[in-house]
Amino acid sequence: MKRSDMAVEAFASGLNCAQSVLVSFAGELGLESENALRIGCAFGAGMGRMALTCGAVTGAFMVIGLKMGNISGGDKQSKERVYALVNEFAGAFAGQNGSIMCRELLGCDVSTPHGLSFANEKGLFRTICPKYVESAVAILEKLLKEQNNGS
Repeated sequence: MKRSDMAVEAFASGLNCAQSVLVSFAGELGLESENALRIGCAFGAGMGRMALTCGAVTGAFMVIGLKMGNISGGDKQSKERVYALVNEFAGAFAGQNGSIMCRELLGCDVSTPHGLSFANEKGLFRTICPKYVESAVAILEKLLKEQNNGS
C-alpha cells in the first residue's frame, strides 16, 4: 500500500489531517506511532481548529523538521535547509491545491460555530480533506526523494 493511501486510511479512521500525515512517516523517522499521534493532535483543522495552516501541511512541516532539523543552536545550515524545504513544500502544496490555509481550502471557517456546522453538514472533512492529506504526502515524498538524491 502506498504511503499516501495509508495516510488517507488513517484519516478515514478518525485521526486528524496532521496526525495522518505525520504517522505515515513515523516509522522511518524513529518516532513511535503513539508519540506521532500525540504530537499531531493539536494541529488538525488548521491548528487546533483555528482554520489557519492546513493540518496536512503542518504535519508535513513536522516530518521535514524531524528528518532534517537542527538539534543545536549553532547548526544554522540545517535550520536554513529546513526553512527552504518548508517553503518549497508550501509553494508546491498551494500550487496544487490553491492555498495552504484551512479556511480557504474548505471554503468555510471551521473556527466558528457556523463554519463548523456548515463543514459537518456538507461532509467537507470526509470529502475534501482526504485529498489534502494525499496531496501533502505525495508532495513530501517527492521533495524528500529529491533531497536524498542531492537535488
